[in-house]
Amino acid sequence: MTQSATMTIRLEAGIKDRLDKLSKSTKRSRSFLAAEAVREFVELNEWQVEEIENAEKEADEGDFASDQEARKVFSKWGINGD
Repeated sequence: MTQSATMTIRLEAGIKDRLDKLSKSTKRSRSFLAAEAVREFVELNEWQVEEIENAEKEADEGDFASDQEARKVFSKWGINGD
């Protein structure tokens, strides 16, 4: 079983009420739902930060799309890239 840690957070009253309703309708605890929300938030933001760091590294190395590659992408989306 995965280890867990306890954390206390403050929520707006309206969000807590909505979490309570969701907890009842899904038959899941508030704690479970909150932990899932935090996990998903962290995973998404880790991914974004990693992609930004990779893009910065590529830019620093001068790894850019050629004009021809950029036009091809623009053309795919129906955009005149000139």
